[in-house]
Amino acid sequence: MSELILILIAASITNNFVLTYFLGICPFIGVSGRIDNAVGLGMATTFVMTMAATVTWLVYHYILVPFNIVFLQYVTFILVIASFVQFVEMFIRKVSPPLYKALGIFLPLITTNCAILGLTLFMVLRDYSFLESIFFGLGAGLGFTLALVIMAGIREELVFADIPEPLQGTGITLIVAGMLALAFMGFGGIISG
Repeated sequence: MSELILILIAASITNNFVLTYFLGICPFIGVSGRIDNAVGLGMATTFVMTMAATVTWLVYHYILVPFNIVFLQYVTFILVIASFVQFVEMFIRKVSPPLYKALGIFLPLITTNCAILGLTLFMVLRDYSFLESIFFGLGAGLGFTLALVIMAGIREELVFADIPEPLQGTGITLIVAGMLALAFMGFGGIISG
């Protein structure tokens, strides 16, 4: 059980997909303007990451490997991810229309979020077991949510800051993202995996 907890913590903090591997930067920059939007997209992405890790592990080990068609893993993984994103999009549209409207184009863009595809590929490369894959997906999703929420909180406070005109908007956002990445590098080496 401790191994599973270590995988969860490593995926969410030590090896955060956004702030360590720089995967999923587009929604990180685009949706992190408000905390409520960041939490909504983060939870949607966490669900997709966890389910994608679960299903792609099953598909890889019970279909691709036995039939010797591992070369189809990219296409298969993308199809699985796209299917879950469609489900999440329909669910959010039905349950929370304001969140659906606020997320806009970034909700369907979860499909092309390289962090999710990276998750599925890392899972195969690291040869995780089924349970380890689930915890890895959950940890990566929680780490993605953590990065979004931290960035959104900082950006909400930056509205009241006296920022030089040339740095306002994208400039200060990228500087803050770089500083967050440096801060998360401080966790490097604590837990590997």
